[in-house]
Amino acid sequence: MPTPPEQIPQVYEAVAAEYDRARGPHLLERAYHERVLAALLPRSEVLDLGCGSGDPDARFYIEAGHRVTGVDVAAAMIALCRQRFPGHDWLRQDMLTLNLKKCFAAIIAWDSFFHLTPDGQRAMFPVFARHSAPGAALLFTSGTEEGVAMGRMFGHEIYHASLATAEYERLLGEHGFAVSLHRVADPDCGEHTVWLAQRQG
Repeated sequence: MPTPPEQIPQVYEAVAAEYDRARGPHLLERAYHERVLAALLPRSEVLDLGCGSGDPDARFYIEAGHRVTGVDVAAAMIALCRQRFPGHDWLRQDMLTLNLKKCFAAIIAWDSFFHLTPDGQRAMFPVFARHSAPGAALLFTSGTEEGVAMGRMFGHEIYHASLATAEYERLLGEHGFAVSLHRVADPDCGEHTVWLAQRQG
């Protein structure tokens, strides 16, 4: 039986230490984060959805002088973040139900948003919109066609899904985002398919 998406939290609880060691300080996606960073004012607020252990993505923004709010479903990951970066905000919560009643200058959902079901991904666009300040950057990874793909991580089966490219474009536009960059299977970034959009208005 395939592992259902509801078991994502349990998988990340089980592999937190291994994930943290493997992720380490190497920021493969640095070029994309640098594009976000270039548009931020000093001491901006950044929302990291699926923040994991905080390394290396949240660290990149913290070391650049920004304040990070990180959200993750795994308590073990949040514990690592709180230990590592105690001056920032770390929340154990499902990103789908997030309502922080504040807006951010950038939202990052790197290798996290794609663990949601297709319907869950559709439901995230209002969440992105209500947490985005005018001009905010939205950076996320996805697939290219609608469907489900099961992967493996440290011996555990793990759920991934995607919408079709055209639907991502439509949802971004409907929720006030303009696409700044869309790169499919970037060979310089581990074959990630990357979206960078900007909130209009």
